[in-house]
Amino acid sequence: MKILIIGSNGRVGSILVHKLAVQHQVLAGSRNPDRKNNLNNIEQVYVDLQNDVDTLVKSMSGVDTVYFVSGSRGKNLLQIDLHGAIKTMQAAEKANVKRYIMLSSVFALQPDRWSESFLSDLTDYNIAKHYADLYLTTQTQLNYTILQPGALKDEPGTGKIATHVTNPRSNSIANVVDTLAAILENNSTIGKVILMHDGDTPIDEALNQL
Repeated sequence: MKILIIGSNGRVGSILVHKLAVQHQVLAGSRNPDRKNNLNNIEQVYVDLQNDVDTLVKSMSGVDTVYFVSGSRGKNLLQIDLHGAIKTMQAAEKANVKRYIMLSSVFALQPDRWSESFLSDLTDYNIAKHYADLYLTTQTQLNYTILQPGALKDEPGTGKIATHVTNPRSNSIANVVDTLAAILENNSTIGKVILMHDGDTPIDEALNQL
């Protein structure tokens, strides 16, 4: 399978690239690709989310799955987290990509929850994620999955999560990466918005219970 990971230099994307490259051909998409880092099954490619849709389409030639795990970290929410994400969806449809998997934020589609816990400091971010998620779920024909974790932390992964989320809680980046990878192998996740935080259920089992 040929996979494009948009946001491959980020905390999640950089780990996801190497995890998926064990079994798949991976295009590591970013604005700053380092061609010296081309490895077996990994090709560094230039992807600028401020480009137009037709330019983005060119990076998706022959791609089976697009992962959108990019983020501006609050520096350019409209151009990157919102409009940039939507342009990749439009490009994926034009390029006949079969699968689109997006990393979002817990309760992004539930504005009434944004005042809770750490989410109260992320309102602008959640607005951007809200409308990107909404566009993907209502305005495209993509075989999508949206993963909505809570706060990301650099902690060891446990391989166990919870998906029946009632409160915003933290997630190890490793668990988020492992869940993103497992989503690709589980067709029952297509058309689903999956909320998650670290928990007690093995990832594959948790996804099968959706």
